[in-house]
Amino acid sequence: MRRVLSNGSFLRFYVLLGLALVVVFAIALAGRSFIEQVRREDYREQLATLPMSLMARQLADTPVDQREALLTSLAERLRIQLALLPINDADLGYFERARLEQGKVLVADNPWLLQQRLPGETWLLQARLDEWSEHQWYGSIVLLSEWLAGQPSELRVSRLQELRSGSWPLQLLSSPPLSLTTEQQAQLASGNVVTQLVSDKLSITLLYQLPSESEWLQAGPISRGDTLPLNLHLPLLVGLMIVLSLIIYLIMRSIEARMARLELAATRIASGRLETRVKVESGDFLGRLGMAFNGMANQVQSLLRGQQEMIRAVSHELRTPVARIRFAVQMVEDMTDQPAIRRQLQGIDADIAELDELVDEILTYARLGGETVNGAELETALVECRAMAERVIDTLSPLHKGLTLTLAPGPEIELLAEPRYLQRALQNLVGNACRHAKTSVVIQLWDEPNLVRIDVEDDGPGIPPEARTDIFKPFARLDDSRARSSGGYGLGLSIVQKIMAGHRGSVTIDTSPTLGGARFTLLIPRRDPLV
Repeated sequence: MRRVLSNGSFLRFYVLLGLALVVVFAIALAGRSFIEQVRREDYREQLATLPMSLMARQLADTPVDQREALLTSLAERLRIQLALLPINDADLGYFERARLEQGKVLVADNPWLLQQRLPGETWLLQARLDEWSEHQWYGSIVLLSEWLAGQPSELRVSRLQELRSGSWPLQLLSSPPLSLTTEQQAQLASGNVVTQLVSDKLSITLLYQLPSESEWLQAGPISRGDTLPLNLHLPLLVGLMIVLSLIIYLIMRSIEARMARLELAATRIASGRLETRVKVESGDFLGRLGMAFNGMANQVQSLLRGQQEMIRAVSHELRTPVARIRFAVQMVEDMTDQPAIRRQLQGIDADIAELDELVDEILTYARLGGETVNGAELETALVECRAMAERVIDTLSPLHKGLTLTLAPGPEIELLAEPRYLQRALQNLVGNACRHAKTSVVIQLWDEPNLVRIDVEDDGPGIPPEARTDIFKPFARLDDSRARSSGGYGLGLSIVQKIMAGHRGSVTIDTSPTLGGARFTLLIPRRDPLV
């Protein structure tokens, strides 16, 4: 079973979700039991409120020396055990005392223990009984009727409203209800309590005629009170939703965290840091995905390293025959004075120089690929950008005498970078601009808050928007021409992009707003000198 769970992330997710539902179900049962307990206690309290309130009122209106006799009479009529004691002698907690101060009845079952404070006094009325039966129902109605009969007729309604009736809705009727049967009317006239049952609502109504009066007391309908109120339902549902949401969040957070680590590793590898690996924590689906990801990264890193080594080896091996060919050409040139042969030898020598330059470009590209792709950091130093741009202009101006190479005025800018590579990137861009410019090339430096921006603009034909994404690919050219007049090998811009990646910067291309040709932009972020 453990192997099955460890090999399936989704199976484990559903198992955990099932356990979460079981936990929530257990919490729901516990909450339901708690609410039922509260409801049951509330129903008992509502049921006992009327008789306890009535007895407390009668005792409070009775002189102290006559209370014992009244207590005995009430106990016999209601068939309960009654006691009156100082409230300070009772074993009560803080919240129980607070409820008594509010005039409420305290109820404890098994057996029933009812407690209520006498209005405006420090005496506590206690009632004990084994169970609530019809004796308490009927006795309470008769006792209430006798108490009302002793009150002035004009004050009976107000006195009735002063009592806490609980679940006993009370009314004084001037005539008995028309729904009574003949037998019920006879029982009512003979001084008995009549019970009416509403079967669909499972509620009862009690009727009793006040002694020697033409008024009838109605108590009810009294329901069994088994419906949970909204103020108990709502917290239960909200609590269940919160618990279930928290459990699902914790489960999904674990899966999301592992997927986020996999995403971060993929992003780092895509940026060229092929040494990045994913930490494998288990053998489930995500663990196997991490192992496959690491295997892929190892294979890609191995292939790229082999490719770089092969390119460097081939480039180095090409230098030896090229050098021998150049030496042989020079020897032949020294051995002949014929102009035609010398012109051919000079052409061969130019081709050899071009081949030598191509080998140098390939070596530079391979070296940059090895340093940036394998995640090595470039060795940086403080570079004076204007001085670097002037050196590039001084180097390329003699090679392009028909063009005007200028550096736009601006402030002195210092940047932490790899001096040799940054100058090589700028020189490649300026050289590329010189090959396509008509009359002028302009270099402009911008000192921005978090980076240094270098623009190289020319007045050439520019680069079409659809071709701008392809010109940074190795050996990419805007046309298929290989004439010397077009120049270049298709590696210069690729080298620029590699250098910018090593500096965590970028190179972009758009249209020059002033010269109308192409504008290449180097964006080099500033680095903390302490890093």
